[in-house]
Parts: sequence; C-alpha cells; structure tokens
Amino acid sequence: MEGALDWEHLAATKRESIDSLIPEPWRLREPIPSAHDQRDVTGRFIQQYLDSREVEITETDAVGIVKHTSTGQWTAKEVMRAFCHRASLAHQFTHCLHEIFFDAALEDADRLDEYFHEHRAPVGPLHGLPVSLKDQFHVKGVETTMGYVGWIGTFQGQKDTGRERIYESEMAKELRAAGALLYCKTSVPHTLMTGETVNNIIGYTTNPKNRHLSCGGSSGGEGALIALRGSPGGFGTDIGGSIRIPAAFNGLYGIRPSSGRLPYEGMANSMDGQNSMLSVVGPLAQTAASLRLLVKSVLEQEPWLHDPLVVEMPWRPEQEEQVKRANKTDDQSSERLAFGVLRQDGVVNPHPPVRRAIDVVVETLKKLGHQVIDWKPPSHERGNALALKTWRYDGGRDVHKDFALSGEPIAPQVSQTYGQTPIEEATATDIAQVNVAKREWQKEYLEYWNGTSETSGTGRPVDAVIAPLAPFAAARPKEYHYYGYSVFVNALDYTSCVVPVTQVDKAVDGADVGYEPLNQQDEAAYKSYDPDVYDGAYVGVQLVGRRFQEEKMLAVAELVGDALAG
Repeated sequence: MEGALDWEHLAATKRESIDSLIPEPWRLREPIPSAHDQRDVTGRFIQQYLDSREVEITETDAVGIVKHTSTGQWTAKEVMRAFCHRASLAHQFTHCLHEIFFDAALEDADRLDEYFHEHRAPVGPLHGLPVSLKDQFHVKGVETTMGYVGWIGTFQGQKDTGRERIYESEMAKELRAAGALLYCKTSVPHTLMTGETVNNIIGYTTNPKNRHLSCGGSSGGEGALIALRGSPGGFGTDIGGSIRIPAAFNGLYGIRPSSGRLPYEGMANSMDGQNSMLSVVGPLAQTAASLRLLVKSVLEQEPWLHDPLVVEMPWRPEQEEQVKRANKTDDQSSERLAFGVLRQDGVVNPHPPVRRAIDVVVETLKKLGHQVIDWKPPSHERGNALALKTWRYDGGRDVHKDFALSGEPIAPQVSQTYGQTPIEEATATDIAQVNVAKREWQKEYLEYWNGTSETSGTGRPVDAVIAPLAPFAAARPKEYHYYGYSVFVNALDYTSCVVPVTQVDKAVDGADVGYEPLNQQDEAAYKSYDPDVYDGAYVGVQLVGRRFQEEKMLAVAELVGDALAG
C-alpha cells in the first residue's frame, strides 16, 4: 500500500504542477461539459474562450504564420501568446500536455522580435513559428517523463546525471536554429507502445472532435493539441503508427518518413538499441504544406552533421515537381500517376466509414485522370508478426524496469503487449533470424511493387498505395487491439502520409447487417462499431510510398487534399 501511495502522490504532484503553469486568466471557471453533452470541443466551442485576434492567428496554418512573422506583419510574441492561450484551453479539455514552458517561449519570442527589428529579416525558415513536441524530446528547462511516474525528477529514470533540465535533443536544437519557438511537450502513453494515450500522470487524452473516442497514440497529445489548434504543427514519433494514428484520428496531416531522414539523436525512447525496426520522427499539422515547411526547414539545418544515423539527403524538389507535372497533364499519358488501393488486409475488415473514405479518395483520383488498381501484396501478417517480435526482443525488461521505479500499474492497453512481468529474452540467433525473414519479406514486397508496371496503366510501377490506417475512424477506449494497417509500413520502412478525408455520418455509415467475422480480431473490431458513438469523428487514410520518398509523398498528399477540398 505504501508503494501505491508513493506513486500516486508523485503523479498527483506532477499533474498539479502542470495545471499550475496555466496562467490564472486562462483557467476555466466552469466545469467542462461531459462528452455526452458536448462531444466536440473543436471549432466554435474552443473559440468562445478566445478573442478575434487570437482566433485569426491560431487558425492560420504554419505556412501562413511564417509569412506573417517573416515580414513583420505579426510579431513572434503575439503569435506565441495566442498559441499559449489556446494550448492551455486544449489541455483543460483533453489532458494533452505533459510540460508547459510558456514563459521561456515568450522570452525567446522577444529575442526573435528584437532580431527582426534590428536586421529586418527572419532568423530562419520557421521564424516565430510555435512548434509543439511529443514528450520524448529533451528540452532545456523542463523534464521528460515519457508518461512514467518513475521518471519524474530524473533523466530517463536516472538521478543526478547532470543532464536533468539541461540536455536537449538534436531535433530541438535544429528547430531553434530554424527560428521555431518551443513552448510545450505533449502527452504520450507510458512505454509509447499503444495507439491510445494513457498514463498514470495525466490520465487519458481524449479525442477533441469526439470525446467518446481516443485521440490515438503514441503521439496522441500532439494529435489532440493540433486538432484544437493549440499548435500549428508539432513533431511525434512512429514505430508502429504513432504519428499516423493520431493524425488520422484527429483530422490532420502527418508523415512517417523512412528511418534516417530526420534526426532522432538524443531522444528518450523505449527499447533503445533495438535496431531491427527503428522508430522515426516526423511532423503532424493541419495542412500538407505545413508538413512540407517543417520537413524542408529541418533538412536545411543539415542534421546529418549531428546525427550519425541521418542520411545526407537534402530536400529534393524534383520529386515534388514530378507529382505537380502529372497533375497538370490533360491526357491519359504516362505522366499521369498510378495508385494501388488496399481495401482490406484479409485479417480485419475496416469499419463502414473507413471503407467510404477509401472510396472517396479512389473516385477523386480517377476523376483527375489518375490510374487506380487493386493492391494485393505479399501477406501483411508476415511483416506484422516480425514487427511484434522486434518489440519484445528483451522480453519487456526495458519497460518493466521503468514501471518498477515507482511501482505504478501498467495500463491494460500496454499490458496486452508486454504483460505484467518480463518474459524470456530473444537470443542473438533469434534476432538474426528475424532480420533475415524481414529482409526476405521486404524483397518480396519490393518486387511485387516493381511488377505493377505491367498493370498500372502508366508503364511504371504505382506511385503510391491508398490504404486504411486503422480498421476504425478512431479507437474506442481500451478497444484498440489490431495494428496491422499501420505496422506493415514500419516493417517495410516506407514513407507514408495521412490525409484527412471525411467525418463519420451515422445516417450514411450504418453498421454492417448480417456480417460474418473473419476471425476473433475481426469480430472484436466489428463489434466496436456503433454509428451513434462514432458520429462526427474524423476519418483519414494513408498514402504509402517507397523508402525515402518524403518529398514525393508530401506532394501527393497535397494533391489529394486539395482535390478533396474541391
């Protein structure tokens, strides 16, 4: 009982310290309505607490903000202050923040404004842009808990290292050098290894569009914050869908780059040293153009000079130009793009609104004159099974070690993968076998992709694959049990962008009648769908490209998004 009281006290103290950093004038005076009474807290609901200038600033995308701050039309400080206010409200609605450092951000904004006043020029391509970070990034002045109670007051669970509240991750340094303003870190599930955001410090982070549902994970705080326009863009990580899941669940754009494209150096992580399938870092934002700005700006800092795992690959405009040319072509020539469409993976069938979103994207692309063919690749089950093995190479010792620091309980969303105690570790032989099997599967997939040149209609292999990101528009709490639609991309190390498509409409997206589930996983997913519960939720899809096709896939995402917008 004493251990339980200790971790509960630590968690409560940390939770109260986060809330106390919200300035008094920005704290809500009335209780927040229940999810039943107010399921959607985006848009007009959150706007009622802001003045018109704050609404104008915070509902401008990252590209628009930088245009204003880089020309002196808006000061960095007024932009930063508006986002601090809106982020404060977002946290009170959804529990999406782990760290708040508004005062430091406003001081940084003052310095940017002084620089602009003196030089009449921006510091860098992100001058005055507020950027939020998932609570894996180390930022000076604040700590990183990654959702673990045992990490409170430490550096990744270790005390007196000399790095507490001083050390910064490489990405934080790169963003500052580009002129970005860092002001908050967002909530994650402890361990990072689930598609819902839950931990014993802040509790459960809800979906702001439909608070009956999850905001996703593990970059779920980023998803909720950006959906509420408390941030114009932020960075998360992805080892099994953790950028793309929150992007899709929250009506955002998000990109999972290939490993080695953007700097991960110096970040906290689970299972650090597991190199068979690396976690990657990437942005989420409200527009594809905002993603492009963030990725391009980081690459301009030459991160390969400071992160040994980053490939020396500057921004390649020719990749995006290829997409732009294809979309301007008036005839059905080889310049047109070709897409594969994965409607289901043979394990779990998507819910009705997800199927409709896939259809909407397919029909939109066909109307533009692009080709779409069925995608029937090598078994995704094989790749997904290999991915799961990599996550448990150490038998769960790393994550259980961090839970043991405080004695806190493990969320059921995490224990479904790691149990309550460690299991036997994999041997070097076991790991080598997984690496060989993964390479063979990747080779088979690669050749399947190459072979689509025979059926694509362009004489070239398909340019991208349209696929679900999850079986559902968003997961219901404690009901995210199947990750096959996101994990296969990680096992291939492909580039993937999420594009928001539509919203669940209970009048259109009725439940399947007389459905015969394929298996137990499919049955669980089928039973989780209720049109009344899901009504109004965002629905997104992912556009999957090959390795290191970030520029191309961002251009494709923008093409699709613009076409959907009409």
